[in-house]
Amino acid sequence: MQQIFAALDKLFPRAECALRHENAFQLLVATILSAQCTDERVNKVTPELFAKYPTPQDFVALPQEDLEQVIRSTGFFRNKAKNIIGAATRIVQQFGGNVPQTMDELLSLPGVARKTANVVLGTAFGIASGVVVDTHVFRIANRLRLTREKTPEKVEQDLMKIVPPDRWISFSHQIIWFGRKICFARKPLCAECPLETICDSPDKTV
Repeated sequence: MQQIFAALDKLFPRAECALRHENAFQLLVATILSAQCTDERVNKVTPELFAKYPTPQDFVALPQEDLEQVIRSTGFFRNKAKNIIGAATRIVQQFGGNVPQTMDELLSLPGVARKTANVVLGTAFGIASGVVVDTHVFRIANRLRLTREKTPEKVEQDLMKIVPPDRWISFSHQIIWFGRKICFARKPLCAECPLETICDSPDKTV
């Protein structure tokens, strides 16, 4: 693991969440929108969205059809709109308009699973509650044989055993950027990868 940490620190010493946001609620909404969608696409949608509706209270009063029109290009827009309005409503009614700061409370919000909760806790609040396992982390953890599990929840459990807690937040960001820049799902840039010598993935390109 030390070789992996060293390579990631050299490649992405200041890796941060790619989703643009100004507060925890905006990050929560952006993360819900990012399901089955690229961060780049989400970042094209959210400026208009948050300019029109900056607070949870704004979403509570928002007709679902209006929200659907703004977020349509992110895909699965009906379900996402329903979850975002539901999450905003619960935040206003149950948490005084503030995004909660515990895993259990976040998981009580519509549309929020562990990945989204970990993103919000780690990025917005600096709370290391686990390891974000998105498609990049899932793919790379298996390619590097850090896990052999086939569900995000079990992959996260394996990573939490071998990644020190003080690296959980930064490790997630670094692996995600590593997946965006080098270890692509198709045709990864293995010839440029500093971890190529310790990777025996069957879909290597060198």
